[in-house]
Amino acid sequence: MESPMEVIKRRKSVRTYEENKPVNKEEINRIQDLLNEEQIGPLGNSVRFRLLDLGQLSARQLRALGTYGLIRGARFYLLAAIPDGEGALEDCGYCMERIILEITDLGLGTCWLSGTFRRSSFAREMELEENELLPAISPVGYPGEKKRMAEKLMKIGTRSEKRKPWSQLFISCDGLSPLTEKEAGPYAEPLEAVRLGPSSMNLQPWRIVRDTEGDFHLYLKGRRENRRTDNPLDSQRIDMGIAMCHLELVARHKKLEGSWKRLEGLIDSEPPLGNLEYVASWIEKT
Repeated sequence: MESPMEVIKRRKSVRTYEENKPVNKEEINRIQDLLNEEQIGPLGNSVRFRLLDLGQLSARQLRALGTYGLIRGARFYLLAAIPDGEGALEDCGYCMERIILEITDLGLGTCWLSGTFRRSSFAREMELEENELLPAISPVGYPGEKKRMAEKLMKIGTRSEKRKPWSQLFISCDGLSPLTEKEAGPYAEPLEAVRLGPSSMNLQPWRIVRDTEGDFHLYLKGRRENRRTDNPLDSQRIDMGIAMCHLELVARHKKLEGSWKRLEGLIDSEPPLGNLEYVASWIEKT
């Protein structure tokens, strides 16, 4: 990608695809090359991908898959499988978003779909192993010219185009005051990339605290105090991986070197604000 930030701004959730305009062979080969590369997330988990071509399935298999939700006209689906374990969903979100942004750069549309696919026909097509999860899938294709009414209503219902302001997402080193774009300095754009990221139900659960050393600590803000943290398919953890991907891609593009790490001292420590759960830290290289 020439400019990850521009691709992030351009990416939109697409639910209606051009049925009479198939993805060409060159684009399919480029996507397959991406999927054949080793995909390991920053927390150490390896993600396995498959591009499922519905055109290669029998009528019986197509009937079993059906049409997922509001998706119409998509021939190809991107499937992601990962062994269940600590950090698995974050790494899945990180690796899959990198691929989705590359697909966006090709001029194709996608749409994050996360949920319980373990017993679905998509899981059977992925040939899941016993310990694997299928946390997310995405249709792939050329966006349809006209959006259906149901799609427009969904965007309104989830307020998918609206993003929280900086003051609600990024926190200064005192753990209380909002971090301003001026205070963020060269990291203003990488943080803005996080703010623009997609999330389940557009909840935007990421919160980032900058410490006195200039490092950034990523936290998950739960929907409610009793949010289940043991849910093996908690889509908000996928959102954390998307945030990590956005910050890293834009930071590296700006020649800001660093890496994601889980700091033992923060895992069990009291978060700076209530209802936050520590995920990982972006540690800048000096």
